Amino acid sequence: MTLRIAAALALVLLYAALCAAIWWREHRKRRAARDEAAALSAAREGVAPLLVVFASQTGQAEELARETARLLHTAGEPVQLCALGEVDAALLARTRRALFVASTYGEGDAPDNAAAFSFDDAAPELAQLQYGLLALGDRQYTHFCAFGRQLDGWLRAHGAVPLFERVEMDNGDPAALTAWQHQLTQVASLSELPAWQAGPDFEDWTLAGRRHLNPGSAGAPVFHIELAPPQGGAALWESGDLVQVRAPADPEHPREYSIASIASDGRVHLVVRQALRGDGTPGVASSWLTQGLALGGTAALRLRAHRNFRLEDNAARPLVLIGNGTGIAGLRSHLRARAASGAGPNWLLFGERQAAHDFLFREEIAHWQSTGVLQRLDLAFSRDQAERIYVQHRLAEAAGTLREWVQAGAALYVCGSLQGMAQGVDDALAELLGREQVAQLLRSGRYRRDVY
Repeated sequence: MTLRIAAALALVLLYAALCAAIWWREHRKRRAARDEAAALSAAREGVAPLLVVFASQTGQAEELARETARLLHTAGEPVQLCALGEVDAALLARTRRALFVASTYGEGDAPDNAAAFSFDDAAPELAQLQYGLLALGDRQYTHFCAFGRQLDGWLRAHGAVPLFERVEMDNGDPAALTAWQHQLTQVASLSELPAWQAGPDFEDWTLAGRRHLNPGSAGAPVFHIELAPPQGGAALWESGDLVQVRAPADPEHPREYSIASIASDGRVHLVVRQALRGDGTPGVASSWLTQGLALGGTAALRLRAHRNFRLEDNAARPLVLIGNGTGIAGLRSHLRARAASGAGPNWLLFGERQAAHDFLFREEIAHWQSTGVLQRLDLAFSRDQAERIYVQHRLAEAAGTLREWVQAGAALYVCGSLQGMAQGVDDALAELLGREQVAQLLRSGRYRRDVY
């Protein structure tokens, strides 16, 4: 008993030390970001700061906007960097030049950090504003770059003058990035800008484990992937973060996956479903990760901070975690973090096809229930009865409890498929809480989504 208590205490102390290290790193990053913002906006005599605005869901647009601001600052341009949700009519009315980097959430919606921006037809005329726009999207979706196109159309409709035609980037296409940087040289009136540094370098991580999670399922196979960091290295990330993986057959278009582990696990865990493309051929990255890559082989990977899905200010709040399928990955990382820190209460709503084959991480979830990490668990296995039941139905059945948790300050995290689940959950929340309260939760960071 004494040894078990000592071991448990050692684990708690280890996790506390890790949390302290992460907190200190993030504290330094926030302080550096404030210092950088002040330096970027340092006035040059007679030159007004150029406004650089991002609308970002997973952080890629923010990363590109930040690097854009750095490059322009290096070229001598004072820059003001901010999220689109922080932009109002007064700021636009006094701005002479602006650059927008706008991603599209799902099938044409605004990213969460742009939800507060108003496309009000009564906005002032913007004839004084010259602007450029980089729209990020994925051609797998029907409404490619729809939000960026909407923003571009709104600016034009209010008299703003494009500095150049909108640049559209399909899933990180490097040619579009090159075109964007070329346009920046015109904005900065320079022959060339310093080398583009869009994110950290990829590193070789080792495939240390792979396990089939849903044998016998009527759905596509799902695998639990474990990747060990480069030899002699250690990696830090937070629950909610992402990784980008380069498949050898298509290295120019990295795939993003939600991390299903925490840094103290020592390995990045992924939950990957074998995908089929529209023509019936296997998905390049998912097929390679689940079948092609040999154990002990290496994958080119880099960590990506996902500020929109981290716990951050919600770390001390009750959590309502909602997801389906491989969306359990992002929710699992949060629950592992909560289990390690002892934070709560926590409520998980999870959905899949059949309990017999698709109850992903069944044993771990049962352990969280028995040890008090999970105060409530609601499951929706859609094919286990004649009438299809999904997580949004379970949410509606627990309407009173949901209102109580939200009233007590709970934060809502949704991870999984955009089509069906995420939209269904959003509609259910609007029905149960009211659309205005859902919007307020979104603006305050208490409603966060990692969907695809």
